[in-house]
Amino acid sequence: MNQTSTHQQMDRLAESFAAGGIDSTLDALGQYFKSEKKYHELFEILKMKVRRKLGLPIVYDENAIELDEEVRNQLEDGLLEACKEAGTGLLRDGKIREGWMYLRPLGDRSGVESLVREIPADENNLDELIEVCVSEGVAPGYGFSLVLEHYGTCNSITAYETQISHLPRADQENAAEQLVSHLHAELSKNLKDVISQQEGQAPSEMSIKGLVEDRDWLFGELTYHIDTTHLASVVRFARVVQTESCLRLALDLTEYGRRLHSQFQYQGEEPFADVYPSSALYFQALLGENIDAAIHYFKEKAEATDAYHQGTASIEVYIDLLTRCDRTQEAIEASIAMLPAGTRTVGLAPTLYELSRRVGDFSRMMEVCRKNEDVLGFATALMQKNA
Repeated sequence: MNQTSTHQQMDRLAESFAAGGIDSTLDALGQYFKSEKKYHELFEILKMKVRRKLGLPIVYDENAIELDEEVRNQLEDGLLEACKEAGTGLLRDGKIREGWMYLRPLGDRSGVESLVREIPADENNLDELIEVCVSEGVAPGYGFSLVLEHYGTCNSITAYETQISHLPRADQENAAEQLVSHLHAELSKNLKDVISQQEGQAPSEMSIKGLVEDRDWLFGELTYHIDTTHLASVVRFARVVQTESCLRLALDLTEYGRRLHSQFQYQGEEPFADVYPSSALYFQALLGENIDAAIHYFKEKAEATDAYHQGTASIEVYIDLLTRCDRTQEAIEASIAMLPAGTRTVGLAPTLYELSRRVGDFSRMMEVCRKNEDVLGFATALMQKNA
């Protein structure tokens, strides 16, 4: 806006004040800043209107008298409404970081997610969208899809490692499913292209397992059809996946990985040191296949672990597997036997409390807490038992 029009606006404000006083001026200012999409200034006017409505000075004075509880609550509610209006306006105007700054205090992440999803992603706002969605936790699944679409597999794996892996399990599952589906589709296409070139016609098989069976020529000493570090990482991430369709894709990926030359068979961490065979067994159990064999394998890994010196990962994987295979009572006994009181865990398995709640029986937890003189744990189990 040029200087002349700015001066004209000021003249109109002076006329509004002369005609209707402060309230008329505040209304006029609010309409003006909203029409000009000046949402920071609009926020200041909305704050003034809230204070005016409550009989307070329109500008905050640090020397003002202490507010009583009712007025303070009304002021806070009014300021939150001001935050909502300013933040929503900024988001719709494409100012994502600024909009989130105002909307963060509301705690309405689902509402913000709806607004964010309406914003078309482009080169000017992509980084802001990803930052607010992933780093700020507004819509991790949507933000991760933007990383995968615009920055590719490698950056998505890095984002999963550094950010998604620290989020709640549901967010990890969402991102892992996206990666598994993406990598499976990419590997399938690459294999079909190579087979078509070699055999002179497109293969009829749909699964990776079907594509690689009876085609040993696909796996030479220096041959691979997708970044093998990406493959190992995605198979590792897939262990949090719950849906059957995605578990099938993850299992299919292991069929390719286990056939790779030894130089591409990277050493994993226990209990998945032998990455592809152990992961395949794990995925099969979650799909209701070879359950006894899988539980036996991971039980041996857990029993061979010194929790104090080697960490608890193998033990927690075993407990979690029992739980996911609907053997929760066995998981409770394994947790009591293998994770003594005070053991520092890494959060891969449900706690004894969570397991007890799952079966609706806190008697074993109460016994353990009594034995360990854990008053708080005992009281929590006691109250839950009789809730």
